[in-house]
Order: sequence, then C-alpha cells, then structure tokens
Amino acid sequence: MIKRPRAKLAPTVPGIFIQSVAREPDHKVPTEFPFAVPAIRHLTTLAFSTPVTFFVGENGSGKSTLLEGIAAALGLNPEGGSKWQRFTTRSSHSQLFRFLTLTKSRDAPTDSYFLRAESFYNLASAVDNTRTIDNPEAYGGPSLHAQSHGESFLSLVLHRLRGNGLYLFDEPEAALSPTRQLALLAAMHRLVQRNSQFIVATHSPILLGYPGATIHLFTERALTTTQYLETEHYQITKAFLDNPERMLRELLRDV
Repeated sequence: MIKRPRAKLAPTVPGIFIQSVAREPDHKVPTEFPFAVPAIRHLTTLAFSTPVTFFVGENGSGKSTLLEGIAAALGLNPEGGSKWQRFTTRSSHSQLFRFLTLTKSRDAPTDSYFLRAESFYNLASAVDNTRTIDNPEAYGGPSLHAQSHGESFLSLVLHRLRGNGLYLFDEPEAALSPTRQLALLAAMHRLVQRNSQFIVATHSPILLGYPGATIHLFTERALTTTQYLETEHYQITKAFLDNPERMLRELLRDV
C-alpha cells in the first residue's frame, strides 16, 4: 500500500497556511492518468506566496486535478466539503494526493473547505442530511436545495466560511452571474482580511482580477507564473467586449 507523504512544517507566514506543494520524483510515480497530464508530469515544487492563488489553463490542463489532489492530501472530502463532511457519490478522485508533499505553516487554520461546482448538488444533499458541525444552519438557514444554484453557492461562502481558514475553490464562477462573481470577490477579500488563504481553479476574468493574487498557468510544458493582463482569459474577453461585431463576424462567417 502506498503511503501518503508527510507534510513538512515551516515558519508561520501570516495568511499562508500552505506554503508549497511538491510532487514525488518521476521514478516514484505511475505513468497513467493523472501523471501523464503535462502540467502534473512537469510539476516539481509549486510555491504559494500570496493569500490568493489562481490556477488557470485550458480544459484538461490539470488545474482541477491538482486542486483535488491538494484537497485530498489535506484530508478534505474529495467531492467537496470540510474534514467533517464525509460522503461519496462516486469515488472518482485520482491517487495524485498520495504523491504530494505539502509544506505547511506551523500555525494551522481553524477552518477549511473544498468547494467544487461540479459536485455542489451532492454537497448540498449531504449538508441537508448532516447534524455535525456542518449542519444546515451554518449555511444560512434555508436548505441549499431551496435556493438557486448561484444563491446557494454564495450563501455557503457568506455563512459557512468563518475566516482564519484555508479554502479551495474549483471553478466557482460556474454557478455565478457576473454580479455574483463580484460579490464572491468581495467575500473572499473579507476572509483574506480575516487571515484566510484561497487556492482557486478558474476561467473567470473577473475573479482573476483580485489584486495581488498569484496566477499559475497550466500549459503543455512546465507550470509558469503569469500576470493578469497577460492571461488569455483577460485578453479574449477584452477583445470581444471591445468589438463584439468584428469577432462574431469572424467566428460565424460562412465557410
């Protein structure tokens, strides 16, 4: 049986609970998925130096896979939730977490949560059925199923996340309108001010605009750090909004 690597402890950095994630050397890892994904294959050590870190890249580039691996290595439920939220609809998460070593600050967070859009329905069902620390009242009162997808998603962020926490979000914009994405940004900032750290996989040019965030770009080569204005997400969105008629004309012209 493969043992999960131990976490390393480092001096405390305010607002940074995970300082880095490292992957085991090539000769110790399998060759099948997800290790065949270029960004995962080239991963050695990835540092987290700011309270908010974004993972960006094309579909299938490995950003959600790495985020899931970090969540599982932390002991969070792979389908979403906290360490106390244990439910399984389908055990489909990869074994990547077994080959990751996290460098953590000596001061541990008092709250942690893995929020992923694709399994939010299953999480909402688990919340309705639990009477643990994560009982429904902790999420704002009404059942998450009694609200729209976006409303329940934001309600969880506003009411359940308590600060001094480590929060992993996987494509949260999938549930949110542009206005609600701005509300999420504001909520994240309030939590950052309360000594919280975020690691977020996203395609949203709105969320990526968070000031001072680190943006890690997942490509066919090694992971790189990029700037907000250099992301494809910003550039394509800006090009479309600056001249939608021209872009639509090019996209939809007769072949």
